[in-house]
Order: sequence, then C-alpha cells, then structure tokens
Amino acid sequence: MIRRKPNRTQSTKKPAPKKPSRSKIVQKLDTVFSLYIRTKHAKNGVCTCCTCGRKFEIKKIQAGHFQSRKHYSTRWDELNVHPQCPKCNVFSQGEQYEYSKFLDRTYGEGTADQMVVKAREVVKFSTYELEEMIEYYQKELKKLT
Repeated sequence: MIRRKPNRTQSTKKPAPKKPSRSKIVQKLDTVFSLYIRTKHAKNGVCTCCTCGRKFEIKKIQAGHFQSRKHYSTRWDELNVHPQCPKCNVFSQGEQYEYSKFLDRTYGEGTADQMVVKAREVVKFSTYELEEMIEYYQKELKKLT
C-alpha cells in the first residue's frame, strides 16, 4: 500500500465566514424587534397584555401582531405589534377584535383600519434594509435598558 504525503501547498487559512442567509437575518430582526416591543411597553419588567389586560414578566409575554407577520409591510411596524399574553396571542388567534379596539382607543379612531389597509401593501425589504433595522432596534433597545 502506497501512502501519500499530505499536500502542503494548500492554504491553511480558514475560509471566510459565510454571510447569514436572508431567513436568518429575518429571524434575528424578529427576535430583536420582539424584545424591543416588550421592553418599550414594560414598567419595572412587567408588561400588560393589550387585549385582556393581564400582567406578565417580559420573558413570559409575547409580541403579538394585529395584522399577521406574513405581511412584511406591517411585520415590524410599532403600531401593529404590542405585548400579548400567550393565551390571547396563540390560543385565541390574537383576539383581533379586542386588539382593534385597543388600537383605536390608544392611537385614535381608525388606526386599526389603517393597519388593515397597510398590511395589504406589497413590500420587499432588501437584506441591507433588514440589517439596518436590526441595528436600529438594537440601539433603541440599549437606550431602554
């Protein structure tokens, strides 16, 4: 059996790190944005569910969307996302009617209707824009903590 020597002419440099995929960037933005929303609406580490009014620690409450996350035009819109308890957000499908009443009561009559219209707009964010939003919300989060 013939043994070959390893090829020493090959570079021993490590390959350049791969850029994160678009889905990983969206996932990171979702995480940063969710923490920002929950922190922004918290008082002493406690958030109030926007639909039922129950209070939860930041880690136990979710960032609930009035219009579904599938609509990129409102996915990271601060008017569209507020703290919601898991019961309202997941098990009660977001309590959309109560959520709409909360939006109109908080931001003025017609806000919920505006969100519905905005959600129907087609928006395509570039990877660069998504990365900029991550940076922006990380900076905003630092200001809050």
